[in-house]
Amino acid sequence: MRARIIAVGERMPGWVAEGFAEYRKRLSHELPLELLELKPGTRGKGRDDARAMQDEGAAILAALPRDTHVIALDGGGKSWSSEALAAQLAQWRMAGRDLAFLIGGPDGHAPEVLARADQTWSLGPLTLPHMLVRLVLAEQLYRATTIMAGHPYHRA
Repeated sequence: MRARIIAVGERMPGWVAEGFAEYRKRLSHELPLELLELKPGTRGKGRDDARAMQDEGAAILAALPRDTHVIALDGGGKSWSSEALAAQLAQWRMAGRDLAFLIGGPDGHAPEVLARADQTWSLGPLTLPHMLVRLVLAEQLYRATTIMAGHPYHRA
């Protein structure tokens, strides 16, 4: 099983890129992780934010590989503890499909993206910068794999 993060936004700050690269390396054997960055829709004075979100949604849907289990990160999604995420990851692994985790732009996901998602996941009630979500997501996936393996990284 492989995982792909499809994220709206480009050019992570160096410290986020370094942290993401570290967890990506740690995951390379248990859950190979790929990051696909998509250009954000055009926003600003005289621009339609809804149109930008719709353009981002179309790009996300176009980037989805076939027969992939899709998890949209969304504030209205279900929250999981680290242990619950590990159990969810075990279920996904048993299903034998690759995973795609979707991170929307500043206005969230277009309705079409949420309709396509097999599941929605909330990282909690906090509002996080979308670049930071990539790092948190990679760390939590690593933590889930260590829980499944009985590795002492997770101390609950």
